[in-house]
Amino acid sequence: QLHLVESGGGLVQPGGSLRLSCAASGFTRDKYAIGWFRQVPGKGREGVSCINDNGRGTNYADSVKGRFTISRDNAKNTVYLQMNNLKPDDTAVYYCAADWILYPYTCLLLPLKGRYGSWGQGTQVTVSS
Repeated sequence: QLHLVESGGGLVQPGGSLRLSCAASGFTRDKYAIGWFRQVPGKGREGVSCINDNGRGTNYADSVKGRFTISRDNAKNTVYLQMNNLKPDDTAVYYCAADWILYPYTCLLLPLKGRYGSWGQGTQVTVSS
C-alpha cells in the first residue's frame, strides 16, 4: 500500500512563497500520478495541480497558473508544489493523493471517488498579514 505524507505548510504573508512536499513510502514501485488538492471549512476539495508518473504531464487550476509549479523526484519518491506570490485565497489545508490511471501528457485534476487514493493527512497553509 502507498503511504503519502505532506509537509511544508505554514503561515506566510501575502506575496510570500512556500514549498510543499508529498513524500511516498510503502509500495512505491507502481507508477502513479500525484494530485494536490486543497480544502477550506465548509467547502469541497478543490484540485490545485497534478503531475503524471514521468513528470511530463502537468495540470493546474486556473487560480494558481503562473504562481504554482509542480515537480517530482522519483528517485526520492517525492512530489513538490512550489507556491509563489501567495494570496489569502490560497489559505486551506493541502492534501496530496495518488492516481494509478495514467495519461502520457496530462493528469486528472478532480478528486473523483474511485480514482485518487492514499490521501495524506494534509498540511495547513495560511496566507495572512
